[in-house]
Amino acid sequence: MIPGQKYIIRRYTFILLVVTLLIIAVIGKAAVIMFAERQYWKDVADRFVRENVTIPATRGNIISSDGKLMASSLPEYKIFMDFVAVKNANNDTTLMNHLTEICEGLHQIFPDKSAREFRRHILNGRKKKSRNYQLYPKRISYIEYKEVKKLPVFNLNKFKGGFHELAYNQRKKPFGSLAARTLGDMYPDMSLGAKNGIELTYDSILKGKNGITHRQKVMNKYLDIVDIPPVDGCDIITTIDVDMQDIAEKALVDQLKNLNAQSGVAIVMEVASGEVKANVNMTRAGDGNYYEMRNNAVSNLMEPGSTFKTASIMVALEDGYITPDYVVDTGNGIVNMHGSNMKDWNWHHGGYGKISVTQILGYSSNVGVSTIIDKFYGSNPQKFIDGLRRMSIDTPLHLGFAGEASPRILGPKERSYFAKTTLPWMSIGYETMFPPIYLLNFYNAIANNGVMVKPKFVKAIAKNGDILKEFPTETVNPKICSDTTLQQIQYMLQKVVSDGLAKQAGSKQFHVSGKTGTAQISQGKQGYKSGKTKYLVSFCGYFPSEKPQYSCIVSIEDPSGYPSGGVQAGSVFSRIAERIYAKHLYKDLAQAKDSTAIMIPDVKNGDIREAAMVLNTLDIHSNSTSIPAGHNPVWGRVTRTANYADLKKTNSNERLVPNVKGMGAKDAVFLLESQGLHVRLSGMGKVTQQSIPPGSYLHKGQTIILTLKH
Repeated sequence: MIPGQKYIIRRYTFILLVVTLLIIAVIGKAAVIMFAERQYWKDVADRFVRENVTIPATRGNIISSDGKLMASSLPEYKIFMDFVAVKNANNDTTLMNHLTEICEGLHQIFPDKSAREFRRHILNGRKKKSRNYQLYPKRISYIEYKEVKKLPVFNLNKFKGGFHELAYNQRKKPFGSLAARTLGDMYPDMSLGAKNGIELTYDSILKGKNGITHRQKVMNKYLDIVDIPPVDGCDIITTIDVDMQDIAEKALVDQLKNLNAQSGVAIVMEVASGEVKANVNMTRAGDGNYYEMRNNAVSNLMEPGSTFKTASIMVALEDGYITPDYVVDTGNGIVNMHGSNMKDWNWHHGGYGKISVTQILGYSSNVGVSTIIDKFYGSNPQKFIDGLRRMSIDTPLHLGFAGEASPRILGPKERSYFAKTTLPWMSIGYETMFPPIYLLNFYNAIANNGVMVKPKFVKAIAKNGDILKEFPTETVNPKICSDTTLQQIQYMLQKVVSDGLAKQAGSKQFHVSGKTGTAQISQGKQGYKSGKTKYLVSFCGYFPSEKPQYSCIVSIEDPSGYPSGGVQAGSVFSRIAERIYAKHLYKDLAQAKDSTAIMIPDVKNGDIREAAMVLNTLDIHSNSTSIPAGHNPVWGRVTRTANYADLKKTNSNERLVPNVKGMGAKDAVFLLESQGLHVRLSGMGKVTQQSIPPGSYLHKGQTIILTLKH
């Protein structure tokens, strides 16, 4: 071995070991940076080097027809601390001097963490010399952010105080779940866009256009330079009325809970314009409560049941086969239709016997309607289908919602096999499929003098308060039937409520027109009676009958108890209609006042001088000129006549108990106690009885009990 070779080998081995350890350390550190600290260094880099960074545009608002904010993009923040910046700006001592105040302030803003926890947390970040240390684990609102910015040190700019933030846009709904399925939802990451509802339909208008910025160093300071400014999105003004939506939702949910039903829909539409004022879609969740999960009003295809009978009768009226007085013998409520029994709901009570078409609709007779349609269209069912389509009842409306469904009415031309039983059952609402809004649109056309308009959910597009585009009312069919047929069906629909099975849908304040519906729900291949029989109950109509302003449909799926469209759905319709009428269709009180009438109020007996002063101030006629001048009370009685208030002074005798009946408590007590009596009161209002009769001899110190009533 060469002298010193052993030493050289040992030295190179040591060097190799050191290099190996350094390589391992570098690789380890690189791995930590790449994985464990990736986000931290990315955030640090973003603060100093930013090229072609997107500036998100502010998404437009969704506004109700009455000007209330229903969906808006509001900022949320994550807050951080750069302790290196604090130290470099020589503010570390200032931070420590104000630490107690800062921690107390943070606790006041975020009560879920104590001041001690905040102190421990901040000191931990300071010890680590962190440049991007998150002060609070959750996103905070703009108001909370502004409060934090007021705290000592945090109120300095980020290069001196170290406090900085990351802003996020979040979609907020001030009215919570109200009309949630109509408005739609955004993805949690708003950059991914909208999921459904108006948010998705008008996404391109609401989202605006993003801008671009880059960071540039100018005079030793980094500035964000805007290359392309963002263009904020436009606002969407909907047809939804918050009050009506709230009315419809509360009425429907109360009934769903009462019936323990599976789901329910309530839609309110303005007759002339087609504006949808309320759209409620409630489904029972696993916790037993009801939430808006799907827009069933436009997507739920169901057999409508008896609400479809109106269309069947209208086709026969329009073709001239029947009149409202046409009589059908429904017998005992059961009739054999090509091998299958058609039954009326009261068949076990003996049926309706011979009844007119008006009564058939009023009593919702299955036998009556199917007998008419089978008799006149059995040999040519396509003619019946063509009659339905003339009324545009199945015309696709293209409302623009994701998952929207269209009606299905399949005639002989669309089916490979059209059974003899198909037409009778189709005439009473089976063998057809309709989303609720299509049925409502049909009844709305009846209310709108035969003009079918397209349901409208959006009125206008606006920006900065200016209307950019208005959406006019679209006509689907200018005349669904002749004037004669229209007048006949309008009369019959009013009779359904006043004299038929839909009395629960009516109101004592105004007339209602409409039709009930009760249909068994098909279980698919298992048929209608597999297991528990489920029902869909509904009522569709409009109000007030003489001059319709609003149409409405209420449908409830799988209610408990005896299924009845008139009772279970009609009662909800009535509550909605009466509350909307009270809020939106009330008459101006000035119009209710007869200009020739003289309104004379009920005036209490007592000090008629004070009464005269009030009457004169209100410019109400009285004979106040007969009252002597002065300031002392003038006791008297007041009588109302047709034209004025008659004030008469009463002669008093200090030795006799005065008559205080008809006086208010104040005057009665003053008069009696001024004459030495002690007064005890019972009740409120005017004096109706006094324990010592008027005209009795007065003994000072006596107690007199006065009974007062309104």
